[in-house]
Amino acid sequence: MQQDQQNPEQQLNIELSEQTADGEYANLAIITHSFAEFVLDFVNVMPNVPKAKVKSRIVMTPVHAKRLMRALVENVKRFEAQHGVIKDQEQVNMPFNFGSPAAQA
Repeated sequence: MQQDQQNPEQQLNIELSEQTADGEYANLAIITHSFAEFVLDFVNVMPNVPKAKVKSRIVMTPVHAKRLMRALVENVKRFEAQHGVIKDQEQVNMPFNFGSPAAQA
């Protein structure tokens, strides 16, 4: 739990419901953005199935997207320091018909 640096006495209590704690598996993230927000869609794509549903959508401000990026970079570094380098597999280009601007995965 991270404390507020201005007031060390103040703490944020975060609740996690049982349903949310189970999580959703995703093997694809589609990221789109506008001037005001980033949209992260998490998808589970199955082999030989031409259709996949978004399992979860997270919308955040650009500032929070940048904080998320930094946190992911830091956590990947920690993971690799403990478990070894994560090998990036060959990139697969999948055709998307998503009805939104160009996305990155």
